[in-house]
Formats: sequence, C-alpha cells, structure tokens
Amino acid sequence: MKIKSHFSFSLMFLIGIAISHTHVSLAECDNVKDYCPTIPPQKQTIFLNGFPCENPNNTIAHDFKSMELSKPGSRDKLGSLVKIVTASKFPGLNALGLAIGRSDIEVDGLVNLHNHPRATEMIYVSQGDVVAAFLDTRNQLFQKILRAGDVFVIPKGLFHFLLNRGAQVATVFSVFNSQNPGSGPLTSIPSDTLESVQKIKRKVVSLSESELDGVSDLTSAVLDIIYS
Repeated sequence: MKIKSHFSFSLMFLIGIAISHTHVSLAECDNVKDYCPTIPPQKQTIFLNGFPCENPNNTIAHDFKSMELSKPGSRDKLGSLVKIVTASKFPGLNALGLAIGRSDIEVDGLVNLHNHPRATEMIYVSQGDVVAAFLDTRNQLFQKILRAGDVFVIPKGLFHFLLNRGAQVATVFSVFNSQNPGSGPLTSIPSDTLESVQKIKRKVVSLSESELDGVSDLTSAVLDIIYS
C-alpha cells in the first residue's frame, strides 16, 4: 500500500509539473505564424490575454502601417505630450511583443514621472536636447543629457522622466518590449506647484552637462515638489 501511495503521489507531482510547464510554454512561446493582425473590436467574440487574430485571408499591407505618431498633439500643463500606440490601434503589432511611442516636449517642458510596469523602454531622440532619468529600486538616480541620434534605455517598471533643456521642441520616439506596456504616474500634478517646478526646471536647464551628471539633489527637489 505504501508503494502504491508513493507511486500515486509521484504521478500526480509529475503531472502537476507538466501542466505548469505547459502554461509557461504557452504564455512565452514564439509565434507559430508569420503575423497575427488584431481583429477589429466590434468583431471580437472571445476575450484573451491579448487580442485575437483576424482571418489571414483578410490581412492586407495596411495592417502593418500606422500614422498614429506622424503628428504631435496638444501638450499638457507641464509642456509635453506622450502617445503610446499598441496593438489595439496598430493591428500589425499583435503577438509581436512590441509597442511604440512618441513624446513631444516644449522648451523647459517635462514628461511627468511615470513607469511602464510591463515593459522596458528604449528611447531615441529625434530632435532637441533632453535630460533622461530613471530611479532604481534603491532610489538611486541615473540621468544623462541626450541629443539628436542618442539612445537611452529605461529598465522595466522603473519610474522615469524626460526634461527638455534645449532651445527647441524636443521629439523622442520610444520602443517597448511589450504590446501593452502600461503607464502609471505617481500622481497628478497640483496646479499650485507648477510655478515652483518651473523655477527648478530652469535651474536644471542652466547647468552644464558635467554639472548635471554630478547632481542628484536638484532632481530630487523637483520630485519632492511635484509629489509632496
């Protein structure tokens, strides 16, 4: 009886491992088809962790093109606009594990401190001079001045911000390694702190690159004012 009981337990244990590995494989496996454009929402009849594919016979080249990032939009109180395009608006991205974004930042403008809980972000500066910075889980600050053509990577889930320290509108494009990176600011910006934020931003802009690399307290002061 002990041998039979031990055998049953071992069998159930192995079945459990097999099932768990099957779930992992299904969740992280490579595509089994060349593409999987998103079916329009009004035609969806099931709900998935992602989007169902349209009929391959209906797939056209237009599914793999998007003009969502071709033009900037209106900017917020801090002088920036961030657009993120996912598979919900760009069908060709579905099942490819990618999303793309655009940030337009006016002179002295700030992209509010935020994070992307499901993705690493790689940014490319198309035009302008930008301070890019992120905070790690030890509250250590990493920041650099970026110019046109520069690339900066922001690890998954870490809070980060962008500040335009140049003399023209800055444009930054982003690529995310998730088709739904998510975005979460710490909090909204109270209107009565904007004047103080503007003063500190002007101070940041006035610093040289070498001075900025050695500064952490000034950036912390910006964050303290915004989120106090």
